[in-house]
Amino acid sequence: MQNRVVAGIDIGGTNSIISFVSSKGEILGEIKLSTVDYDIADDFVDDAASAIVKLCEQRELKLSGIGIGAPNGNYYTGSIEFAPNLKWEGVIPLAELFSNKFDVPVRLTNDANAAAIGEMLFGGAKGMKDFIVITLGTGLGSGIVVNGKVLYGHDGFAGELGHTIVKDSNRLCGCGRLGCLETYASATGIVTTMKKFIAEQESSEDAKRFEDNTVTSHSIYVQASNGNNLAQKAFEYTGEILGKSLANTVALFSPEAIFLFGGLANAGDMIIDPVKRHMEANMLNIFRNKVVVKRSSLDEHQAAVLGAAALIWDILSR
Repeated sequence: MQNRVVAGIDIGGTNSIISFVSSKGEILGEIKLSTVDYDIADDFVDDAASAIVKLCEQRELKLSGIGIGAPNGNYYTGSIEFAPNLKWEGVIPLAELFSNKFDVPVRLTNDANAAAIGEMLFGGAKGMKDFIVITLGTGLGSGIVVNGKVLYGHDGFAGELGHTIVKDSNRLCGCGRLGCLETYASATGIVTTMKKFIAEQESSEDAKRFEDNTVTSHSIYVQASNGNNLAQKAFEYTGEILGKSLANTVALFSPEAIFLFGGLANAGDMIIDPVKRHMEANMLNIFRNKVVVKRSSLDEHQAAVLGAAALIWDILSR
């Protein structure tokens, strides 16, 4: 008896992962392709399709659909549109290219929206209809679920909290604007903050403790855990900006919960505590103490493909 699976594809700037996911969120096989080896998306799809067919035959898996999470992925068009970290330029109709290879449903969305669907089907948002997933990686992504459905807006790109302007500053964002939330509340953002604090207090003992280390979000976490006041200040500052932004977001969407996911969220209470405090301190009174903020329950290394696969399992379960 063949196992029914969905191929969840996580398109990354360097590598892409294809995992075969059951309806219970079990991963029954995995393929890794080097995205940078493909100058043309069609060649990538050719190799990915061949690998999918081969693995399904080897493991006696029955393919029920393909879900794709990708940077600048548009759910409405099924296309990757002008993704800055991919070699494939312009608009790439990736869902259509895979549909030409397989007679199964194919859906595509951006990685944060995929993470939100994964959280709803396989993670801590089971049973919830209104919640938000914030991905805190190199940038800040967000997936907003309202009444059980991902919010896409009229053009497929709604919910870009990372590109709301939160400071009148000279921090240049990858989108080309200044002062976006992700330039402060992300792994990249906290590194920028830490370097600024070090430059301002370079003679302090806390600043000198970074001299022999490359400043990364992880090294900031290690230093903060070991009592470095300057590193702790960086987490507090980051948590304040994100917390205030989430207070505004709650006023717009009234979610039951906000899930933090990704590299910076791995700092746990170091980031979650200041986020909660500053969110509640700036919350409209009718929303105070109503919204839970917690880490995603999905495994970081599997969340992207689980979320991508959940695009299809969500359709098949309705």
